[in-house]
Amino acid sequence: MIKVNLKMISAVLLLSASLTIVSCKKRDKKEAEEPDKEANTARDNSILESINNDIDFMGSQVSENGNLSTYKQNGNSGITNVLSISPNATVTGFGTSTITVNFGTTPTLCQDGRKRSGMLFFDISSSTPTTAVFFRNPGFELHVSSLNYVVDSNQVTITNKMTRNTTTASIPTGTNPGTNLTWLSEANISIVKPNGGGTISWNLAGRTMELLNTNDPNCYKGQLFPIDWTKAIVKVNGTASGTNTKGETFTAKAIDLIRDFNCKPSTLLPYRSPFVEGKIEYKPGNRALRVFDFGVRTSCDFNATVTINGVTYSITLP
Repeated sequence: MIKVNLKMISAVLLLSASLTIVSCKKRDKKEAEEPDKEANTARDNSILESINNDIDFMGSQVSENGNLSTYKQNGNSGITNVLSISPNATVTGFGTSTITVNFGTTPTLCQDGRKRSGMLFFDISSSTPTTAVFFRNPGFELHVSSLNYVVDSNQVTITNKMTRNTTTASIPTGTNPGTNLTWLSEANISIVKPNGGGTISWNLAGRTMELLNTNDPNCYKGQLFPIDWTKAIVKVNGTASGTNTKGETFTAKAIDLIRDFNCKPSTLLPYRSPFVEGKIEYKPGNRALRVFDFGVRTSCDFNATVTINGVTYSITLP
């Protein structure tokens, strides 16, 4: 007959339970200490910011003078001519209520170094008054739609996109008008990333844009002449929301975000002008806030930082 030492069994069980609790605590502590460094979804938002911003400036350029001064690859265009943005791209319809930019069916290299294909349609028929036919005119309103539009392998779908010139109608017609040109934007855009990278939806309401150097006659020459966007300095403010590639809802608040088209960090990409100042506060789901900081305008580069839970990481803008 086997005699069981109850005291010994109790001691073994107690020791085993203690070791299990200690092990769990150590594992929980390790998991709690693991830093949250995921910034890819925030970077995706930055890509969407650039795509949306580029569409605005393409629309402004084709409506202003029938060409794409910061996007064309080669060739020149008069106001009434078809534009050679890149080998396969054309612009038609200048002087009518709908302007079409066709990048072709094969990805084509544009002057800013990005590859585009598909079509963009710019409709100005909702402008009030009807004489507001240029992006610089108070009351000008631009609606954008797309067909098979792809940027750097990102498939872009524009469900709705509108930009309205909100500058006071009493602005003087000459140079240095004493006030800056302003616009208000709304957008509903989604992109499908390449290689199964997922889908991002992006909704924008009440985004403001301001031409900071309206007083510079090299950029803004008055209401009678096109804006020279190659010399423009633009500030953006407002909040976007949507769903990221992880299926999380997010908000992204642009705070005094500045794009300076005089800034060209790379001689290989002479028409790629990044955001050079301001911040984007990106909040994904229940996770910590990500703060993108683009530095100060005196630094012309592709560098930025993202801060998560008080830890700052350096990144390079796409």
